[in-house]
Amino acid sequence: MKGHESKMPRMEDILNLPVQDPPCAEFSAAHIKWVKVEGGRLGGDDIALIPFARVDDFVKGESSNAECPASFRIESRRKRSEGSIRKPRVDGYLEYTLYWCSYGPEDFRDSECGMRDGSNVKPASGKGSRPGRCHMMRGCLCHFTVKRLYTRPLLALIIYNQRKHVDKTGAPCHGILDRDAVGTRAMYAPRISEELRQKVMSMLYIGVSLDNIIQHHIEVVQGHGGPHNRDDFLTRNDVRNMERVVRNSSHELHANDVCSVEMWMQRHSKHVFFFQENSGSEPFILGIQTDWQLQQMLRYGHNGSIASHSTFGLKKLKYPLCSLLVFDSSHNAIPVAWIITSSFVGQDFHKWIGSLAERIRTKDPRWKPNAFLVDDPSFNITVIREAFQCRVLLCIWHVRRSWIRSLLKKCCNIDVQQEMFKHLGWIFYSTRSGPNAGDAVEEFMQVFVDQCAFMDYFKRRWLPYIELWIHGIRSLPMASPEPHAAIESYHLRLKAKLFTERQANFWQRIDWLIHTLTTEFHSMYWLDQYSVETGCFANLRDESFLTNAWYQAMHIPDVNVILDEQSLHLAKVISQANRSLAYTVWNPGSEFSLCDCSWSRLGNLCKHVIKVAILCKNRQVARPLLATQIYRQALLTLLHNIPDDPVVLDHAILHANRLQQDIKGLEDLSNNGLLQPLPSEMNSQVADNPLLYTRLSY
Repeated sequence: MKGHESKMPRMEDILNLPVQDPPCAEFSAAHIKWVKVEGGRLGGDDIALIPFARVDDFVKGESSNAECPASFRIESRRKRSEGSIRKPRVDGYLEYTLYWCSYGPEDFRDSECGMRDGSNVKPASGKGSRPGRCHMMRGCLCHFTVKRLYTRPLLALIIYNQRKHVDKTGAPCHGILDRDAVGTRAMYAPRISEELRQKVMSMLYIGVSLDNIIQHHIEVVQGHGGPHNRDDFLTRNDVRNMERVVRNSSHELHANDVCSVEMWMQRHSKHVFFFQENSGSEPFILGIQTDWQLQQMLRYGHNGSIASHSTFGLKKLKYPLCSLLVFDSSHNAIPVAWIITSSFVGQDFHKWIGSLAERIRTKDPRWKPNAFLVDDPSFNITVIREAFQCRVLLCIWHVRRSWIRSLLKKCCNIDVQQEMFKHLGWIFYSTRSGPNAGDAVEEFMQVFVDQCAFMDYFKRRWLPYIELWIHGIRSLPMASPEPHAAIESYHLRLKAKLFTERQANFWQRIDWLIHTLTTEFHSMYWLDQYSVETGCFANLRDESFLTNAWYQAMHIPDVNVILDEQSLHLAKVISQANRSLAYTVWNPGSEFSLCDCSWSRLGNLCKHVIKVAILCKNRQVARPLLATQIYRQALLTLLHNIPDDPVVLDHAILHANRLQQDIKGLEDLSNNGLLQPLPSEMNSQVADNPLLYTRLSY
C-alpha cells in the first residue's frame, strides 16, 4: 500500500541520518548507503553523512573507480568562521567544497586545444580549464559537494549531484566503457597518482637523474606487461616539471619565519596533524606526518614498538625536535612523525598525542602497537597509555650515550673510564633494590672524587634529575637493548643532515627545519625502503642504513667471540676483516658494556658490545639485563602476593594477562637469541604454583 512505502527524508531530517564510517582505509560511493532528499535545493540528489576527517579517503576511493578512473579537482571552495551565523540552516556549512571530475565539464574532444570557433574565450569553468589541461576535457559531468556542517563540525555532508561519468548526452566519456578512449590515456585517471609523484620527487631530491628515472619507469612498466594505469604513461615532461619544482623549491616562503611556516602549512595542510600557534600562554606546536610516514606507522607500528626521540637540537635549533620512530625488519628506525615545539616536549605531550592516535585509527581502527618507548621519565605516561592502549617502557639509550661520551671526553685513562661506566650502571641497577639508590650515587661520587671534570658535569647535568630517573625506573618497565642501536643510528643521521657548517645560518628558522625534514631527509628514508623492497637504486642508499650496529652484530660468528664464563670481567671479539685483531669488551652482557673499537670510542653503541650481549644471554651468563630483572620481579611479586579481595583479584588478573603477553614477547626474543631465558629456579617457582599458572592462562 502507498501508506507503507518508505518516504524520502526531508531537509530537516538530514542530521538524523546515520554517520557512515567504512572500516577500509579508502572508500568510495559503492561503500556508502545513499538517500535522496525530498524537495528543497537538494531535491533528488544522493546524500550521506561521513566523518569530516575521512573526506580525503572518500575522494581517493572515488578516484579509483575501476570503470572510470578519475582525479577529482577542487572546482570551488568557501569557508565561514564559527559564530558568523546566528541561525544556521540544517545544511549550513563551515566549509563548502565542490569536487569535479578532471575530465570535465568542458568538452574538447572535437576541437583543437584552446581554440573553439577561432576564439580565445575562456571556458566557463575555472581551475579545471587552465591552459595545458584542455586536452583532457571530455565533457564529464560527474561532481559532488562536501559540506562541513556548521552545527556539527566533525561531520561532512556529501551531496552527489551526478554520480555517473557521462557527458551531456548521457554516454560514457572516459574509462573502459568509452570506446573512443580505448588504448589512450583517457582510459585511466587524468593525472599521475600522488604515490608516483612522491616516488619521483623523492628520487629527484636524492639526486637520481631524469634519464635514470625514465629508464627505471620503463623497466617497471615492461615488468608488469605494459601500461595498465595512468601512472604507466609517465613522460619526460612530467618528470621535467617536477624537477623544476625541486630545483626552484626554497624553505624561505616569506622573510618572516612565522609567516613562512603558515604558508607552508596552507600548501601542505594534509601533512599537519596538529598545530598550536605561539601566544603568551600557549607554546608553538607543529605536528607533521606525511602520507608515506602514515603508511609506515600503520605497517611497522601495528604489533610493533613506537619510540620517542625527544629534544633533539635543544642547543642549536630555534625549537627542539621530537621524532616518533618505528622499527623495520632490519632493526632500522624510521621516522613516522615530527613534532616541533617551543616548550619542553613532555609538558605538552597530551595536546598532540591524541590527535596522532586518532589519525592512525581513522585509517585502521584495528591498529594497535605492542609498546611505546619513552626516553624521558617526565612524560605523562597515563596520556600515552590512553592514546595507544599499550605498554609504556622506559628507554635509557640517551642516558647511556650522554654518560659514555662525557666519560671519553673528560677522563683520559681507559681503565678508569670502564670502571666509572660500570659504577654508573650500578646506580640504575640499585634503583630496583629499594632505598639504597641514593647510597649508590653517593658511593660513586666518593670513589671517583678525583675525576673533577666528569663530576662537575654529573652534578650539574644529572644529579638534579637522578630522583626523577629513579622514580621512572621503579615505576616503569625498562626497554630491552634491541632498539638502542636503531635510535642511535637515527640520531646520528639526523645530526649529519642538519648540523653542517654551511647550514648554521638557518638553524634559527623553523621553515628551514620543516623543509629539510620533509624533502631531503624524508626522501632518504623513502629510498631506503623502496630499495629494500624492489632491489633498485641500491648503489644510492645511504651507507648509514647498512651500518646499524644490531644488524651488523647478527653477522658476527659465535666462534669470533672469546668469553670466559668463569671470569666475566671482559670478553674478546675477533675482527672479521683482520683475524689478528681482537677487540676488548669490558663488563660484558650489561647495558653498560664498553668496547675499545674506534666506533665505541666515539661514544656509540658498537656491534661487538651487542654481539657479546647476545652470546651472554644465549649461554645464560652475566648479570641479567634491567628489563629482564623487572619482569622477573613482577612475576615473583604476583607469586607471593596473590590478593584475596575479589575486586583487587580481578584487577590483578587484568595485569597478569598483560604480563603474560609481555613474557610471550620475551620468549619470542629468547627463541631468536635476543634475550636470556628465565633461570631454572624461576621456572620451578612458576611450575609449582598452579594458581599463578591459572591466572596467567585466564
